[in-house]
Amino acid sequence: MKTIVALPVQAALSLFIACLMVFAPAAAWAQSAPAKGGTREVLSVGWQAGYCAARPKSKGCIGFSASTGAVQRFSLVGRFQPRKSYCGVETGLAQKAKKGTWTDLPEVTLASATRDRLMAAMPAVRSGFDRRLWLKSGSCVAASAEAYYARSLDLLDQLNASPVLTVFAGKAGGTVTLAEVRKAFDAAFGSGAGERVRLTCRKTGNRTVVTGLTIGIAAGEGALPMLIADAKPTTSRCTEGWTGAPTADRAALQ
Repeated sequence: MKTIVALPVQAALSLFIACLMVFAPAAAWAQSAPAKGGTREVLSVGWQAGYCAARPKSKGCIGFSASTGAVQRFSLVGRFQPRKSYCGVETGLAQKAKKGTWTDLPEVTLASATRDRLMAAMPAVRSGFDRRLWLKSGSCVAASAEAYYARSLDLLDQLNASPVLTVFAGKAGGTVTLAEVRKAFDAAFGSGAGERVRLTCRKTGNRTVVTGLTIGIAAGEGALPMLIADAKPTTSRCTEGWTGAPTADRAALQ
């Protein structure tokens, strides 16, 4: 009886081991293969008129004037990987970036042309924000500050050349809605692109002010339409807000 019982068990065990050897490589590959698509990075841009209306004492708003060309375009706030920061940055330097004066941080090394573009696209450079941004966010998405800023500025230029900017410019001094912005993204970058966008807002007095946008994108090279299409849809807590006004009109916030 023992022999009769043992034979089926032994056969079953042999069959199980054989199946495991056949399917184990495929299972291991599936576990190690990276997920395709999805939001890997976020491009954050500012709307300077709104930002400076909400935070007039910010160093990036020194000398603010709604008539200058720089504030009639989206500015660069950053490009980052969600839930990642200070990748490979020495602990002491990271702490200094978090709590110290940004202009005391190491200056980022950029080609002169890239530096000129960044100065025009990021008003907060004067406060050393570019140094902190590179340490906190750039270190996680690029091998060098040059690669990080050159790529970020290219994406910003694509956004500023799109109908999205026309929507914001046309709403100067008025209210813009998330629905309007998302519709403009769909027209500029393809159907569904607007679902990857959030309004960045700040409550000031009795007003909600739009200070910028965040856009979910995939990592890697490619034009903005393709990167946005490969990202995941998102939700936005802010659905509408004031776009800001010239300096003389800031008293309306009080």
